[in-house]
Amino acid sequence: MESTRDYMQTESKKLNGAKVGVPTRNMQFSLPTDIPRYFAYNGSVVGTALMAVFSAIFPPGERFFVESVRYFKDNVKDETLKARISGFVGQEMMHTREHERLNEWFSSQGFDMAIPEKLIEMSLAACKNFSPTQQVAATSFMEHFTANLAAEWLTNMEFRNSVNPQMLKLWTWHGIEELEHKDVAFDVHQLMSSSEHLERILSVPIVVACLLPSIVFAWGYIVAREGKFFDIGRNLSDLWALFKPGGFLANVIAKMPLFLAKNFHPNNEDSSALLAKYQKDYLDAEGALKNEFKNRDAVIRAAS
Repeated sequence: MESTRDYMQTESKKLNGAKVGVPTRNMQFSLPTDIPRYFAYNGSVVGTALMAVFSAIFPPGERFFVESVRYFKDNVKDETLKARISGFVGQEMMHTREHERLNEWFSSQGFDMAIPEKLIEMSLAACKNFSPTQQVAATSFMEHFTANLAAEWLTNMEFRNSVNPQMLKLWTWHGIEELEHKDVAFDVHQLMSSSEHLERILSVPIVVACLLPSIVFAWGYIVAREGKFFDIGRNLSDLWALFKPGGFLANVIAKMPLFLAKNFHPNNEDSSALLAKYQKDYLDAEGALKNEFKNRDAVIRAAS
């Protein structure tokens, strides 16, 4: 069977998702040497370590997402959903590639990324013990989480104003595309599962049990490796900024229970206006990512 990485590379070249709002953009980000080591939340070790953990999660996580959706691709007859699946796979391929490059940057700065990456891989391996429909349910829950993370990356001004501008470009692009494809895994699961709501409910404890301990340990591990674990005052201040009412993580966590509702759908929360704003500001010909967006003309042609 074709490897997941090869499949992702093949699908990423098709561009057919562009016609249905999920284009595969070839983005190439440069990370200059003058980016501060602690680039998040105005020099926060806790905030930067959180972004490092997120970046460690994405390459293995997105391969898991693709594998879970890919399992059902040949059973999907709806042409629009098939195109959205291809676009989803292509976007996840680009996220994997650019986060692998970002992880190399973290490593070059002295962050130990090997332990977080290994922990996440082991956690996701545990998720693979469940049925294919349960795995895609887990993917749809994790995509619900990342879609809400994406909304925070785009709208939380405390976050945006306190992150290095060059780094913010990468996270903004990733946020845009998470919102573009936030419904794909959910729609595949809804179509393919005979116990859709039950599996959706079960996916929450499965994902929490498999992944949360690894994420928390990896976060603390990076802070400890930086020699800042006992910098109690600053760490508590930074954690408060993340978890306070209206804080970055508090806003994400507050939206997680929505996934359990029988009538939940990712598009119940309309992201169209937010997407339109950031697509224009960042992805237009003169947008903030005009130099990083390498195949803009091809995407426009594919969408027409």
